[in-house]
Amino acid sequence: MFKYSQIFFTSLALFLLLNTDVVIAQQGQVTVNQSKEIDELIDIRKDLNKKSYNFKIQVYSGSREGALNARSEFAKSFSAWYASTEFETPNYKIWVGNFKTRLEADRALLKIKKKFPNAFIFKPKRKR
Repeated sequence: MFKYSQIFFTSLALFLLLNTDVVIAQQGQVTVNQSKEIDELIDIRKDLNKKSYNFKIQVYSGSREGALNARSEFAKSFSAWYASTEFETPNYKIWVGNFKTRLEADRALLKIKKKFPNAFIFKPKRKR
């Protein structure tokens, strides 16, 4: 019995090995009909994605004098990111960077928090 099963499995393995290069495939052609407006919308969306940034980091909120000092200190320590001064009644705020993803903002925040421990990430409201 052992001899027959060994011969069977050996011949099966040999058969499978010799027939692995035989592949049956179908040839075909696909035609996509779509409006030109779809391509235009895709291009517009790509442009919006390039221009829109979703996250900023706030490093300061308070008086005008404190904001000027914080911005100056930030510029000395971190030249890689742009800092802007924003006014939201009654406080001046220092906002940093334009980060496309939360991960990118998190990485920057780890570095910034060493110098500005109260810094945090936020999503600015879109102006209409």
